Amino acid sequence: MMVARGSARVTLGCSRGAPASTSGTRVRRVAVVRSGEKVPSRRSRARAASLGHGTTTCRSAGRDGVRVLSVETAVEVKEEETAAERPTASTGGEIPGDPYEDEPWSKMKWTVYRGKAYDLTKFMSKHPGGQWLLNLAVKRDSTALFESYHLRPEVAVKRLKMLPEIKEFPVSSVPVAPYPNDSEFYNAVRERVRKEVFKGQEIKGAHRSGSEWAAVFIVGYAFCSFAMYVAMPNALTGVLCGLGGAWLGLTVQHCGNHGAMSTKEWVNQFLGLMDDLSGGSSLMWRYHHQVSHHVHCNDEEVDEDVFSSYPVLRFDHRLPRKWFHRFQHIYMWAMYPFLQLVFQFGDIKGLIEGRTEGCNTYGASTNEKISVVLGKAVHYTLIYALPLIFHGWRTMLVSSFCYVAVQSIVLATTFAVSHNVPEAKGGVPQTFAGHRLNESRDVRDWGIQQLVTSANWGGVFGCFMTGGLNLQIEHHLFPAVSFMHYPAISKIVEDEAKKRGLEYASYRTLTEILPRYVKFMRDVGRADDVPVEEGGVTEEMIEERKSQGTISLF
Repeated sequence: MMVARGSARVTLGCSRGAPASTSGTRVRRVAVVRSGEKVPSRRSRARAASLGHGTTTCRSAGRDGVRVLSVETAVEVKEEETAAERPTASTGGEIPGDPYEDEPWSKMKWTVYRGKAYDLTKFMSKHPGGQWLLNLAVKRDSTALFESYHLRPEVAVKRLKMLPEIKEFPVSSVPVAPYPNDSEFYNAVRERVRKEVFKGQEIKGAHRSGSEWAAVFIVGYAFCSFAMYVAMPNALTGVLCGLGGAWLGLTVQHCGNHGAMSTKEWVNQFLGLMDDLSGGSSLMWRYHHQVSHHVHCNDEEVDEDVFSSYPVLRFDHRLPRKWFHRFQHIYMWAMYPFLQLVFQFGDIKGLIEGRTEGCNTYGASTNEKISVVLGKAVHYTLIYALPLIFHGWRTMLVSSFCYVAVQSIVLATTFAVSHNVPEAKGGVPQTFAGHRLNESRDVRDWGIQQLVTSANWGGVFGCFMTGGLNLQIEHHLFPAVSFMHYPAISKIVEDEAKKRGLEYASYRTLTEILPRYVKFMRDVGRADDVPVEEGGVTEEMIEERKSQGTISLF
C-alpha cells in the first residue's frame, strides 16, 4: 500500500514486529516525517517501524557516527498478511545502549540469531567450518548466513542454543537480517536436495565433496601458467596466466572461501588464498561477497554489487540516471579489461578502513589482515617485479597488461550475466522479479528472491569451467555446497519453481545469455528515474552508504 506523499507521508511497509489481528491481517505502519527534515531511507523507516517506535532515534549500521532520524507514527492501516509473522528484534524489554561502542558488548564476540544475542568467544576455535568463517558472524545479525550455510539447520540451531545467551543486550540496535528458514520454497527445495541428492550423507559432509579432481586440475593449470609467465613473460603467457588467474577466481577460491570445497578447514583456507595469488583478497572477498551480496541478492539498498560501479555503470533502474548511461552498453566493454585493478584498489582501501562498501570487517583477525598484505606482495612480485627486474619495463608492461585484461574480461563477463538480465531485474521490463523486488523488503521471501534475481546458463561443462557460477540460482540457494553438485540440484529447484508458478531463468549457453545482458544494460541505462517514495535511491543515499562502509543491514 502506498500513501499519497503530500508534504512528507511515506510508506514503511510491513514490519516484522507488527501486530497481527485474529482475523489474519497484519498492521502496516505509516509514518510522517516532521516538516523540514530529510526523508529517511526506506531501510531506516522499516527498521524504525520494526522496533515499534513512535518517535525514534535510529543508529546507522556504520559505527563512524550516529545518524538521527526522527519519525512519528501517524496512522496504522490493516492489510492482508503476506508473510509469516516473525519475532521482534528485542527479546523482551528493550535494552538501551550501543553494542558496537558500549562496554562490555564492544569487547565481546557476539552475534544475533533470530532476535537473541549469543557469545561466540569460546566457540570460535571449535566451529566445524573454522574460525575464519565464523568471523563473518561477529557483531552482526547472522541469521541469513547461518540458515543458508547449513543443510541441516535444525542440528546447527541446537548447537547454537548451547552457547551462552547474552540476556542484557541491546538487540534492537542491531540491524535485522533476512530469515531464509521462513521461506516455504527454500525449505521444500532443501528437503528434497537432502533426500534426493545427498541421501542423508550431508551429515557426514558429502555436500562439501565431489569437486576434488576438478580442483586439482584447475590449480595445476594455474600454477603452470604462472610459472610460464614468470619464466617467459610476453603477450601469450600473459593471456594464459590471465586465464589461469580467472579460473582460480571463478572456481576453487570462490568455492573454498564459501567453505564448500572440503570438510577440512585447511583445504578450504588454502584454496581460498588462491584469490590472493591471482590479485584479489580472500578476506575482503568474504565480507563483500558473502555478507553483502549473497544475503541480499540484487537488493538496491544492501547488495553492494548493485551500486559499487555507480555512477560509471547503472546496474539497477532504481539508481539515479546520468546522461551517459544511455551509452553504457557500449562503453562498458572498454572498462571491463581494468576490473582487476579496481579490485586491487578496493582491497587496499578496505584493509586501511576496516570495511568494504557493503559491510564492516568486524570479525577479521590480525592474521587475516596480514594475509592481505602478504598476498599483495606475492602477486605484485610475480606479475610486475620479476618481469621488470629480469626482462625490462617494456616486457613487463605488455605481459602484465595481457594478464590483467584477460582475467578482468573473463571475470566481468561471467559475473555480469548472473544477475543482470531482464528476467533477474525488476522494472526494465517489468517481470515477476520486478513485482517481487517492488514489495517491502520485510515481506520478501528470501528463497524466492534468490531465485528470481539470478539466471543460469549452460550445464555440467559450464559448471566445471566457472565453479558452478553458471548455475547461479543453485549457488545462491546453496553457497556451502560444492559446485559439481549444482547440475543435480538444478533439476529440483526448477521443478519446485514450476510448481509455484515462479520464473526459472535458464539459458543453454553463455552466447545465448550474453545478448540478454547487453539488452538489459541498454534498457536500464535509458530507463527513467524512480521516485524515492516508490523505491528509488538518490546519489546522497549511495554516498552515505559508501562512506559508512555499510548499506543498512550490516
